[in-house]
Amino acid sequence: MTGVPLLVVDGANVVGSVPDGWWRDRRGAAERLRDALVPFASGGLAADSGAPQWAIGVPLDVVLVVEGAARGVTPVPGVRVEAAPGSGDDLIADLADQTHAADPDRPCLVVTADRELRRRVTAAGASYAGPRTVRRR
Repeated sequence: MTGVPLLVVDGANVVGSVPDGWWRDRRGAAERLRDALVPFASGGLAADSGAPQWAIGVPLDVVLVVEGAARGVTPVPGVRVEAAPGSGDDLIADLADQTHAADPDRPCLVVTADRELRRRVTAAGASYAGPRTVRRR
């Protein structure tokens, strides 16, 4: 393993995984998710999160991908925010591809429940996990 492992979060998919009224304020929901991701930058994921062993308890390079009404969400220390110009899935797949092309040994974990996106990122050499990995109910 080389480089800090990359954690890419499918913002729309993870926000939509909990029926907490996110549809009334998509940007606010994405900001709350962004803020909840900050601890993973320095401490990695929890042992009981379902994440691969390499992502547990180690600093992660955290990227939140947003789209649509959440495009105005700004980054905070520890969480980079990438606004998809079109499909968030396309940007996430591109990030997985670029990461693997730049360093085939750098681990990349994509958090999403989207089956097609999971297939695409696996083909690019990334791992995937479900929304509960970063968002506890």
